[in-house]
Amino acid sequence: MKKSQLPVKACVVCGLPFTWRKKWARCWDEVRYCSERCRRRRNAI
Repeated sequence: MKKSQLPVKACVVCGLPFTWRKKWARCWDEVRYCSERCRRRRNAI
């Protein structure tokens, strides 16, 4: 699969788009944050 064909989501905290990663293969529906930094900042906003 090419990178341009990978699914994309928007981060709940920063709003930036991020693409599917292999480590998220089993839990892609549950992923809401683009990074650990955004996950930690989720309550600050």
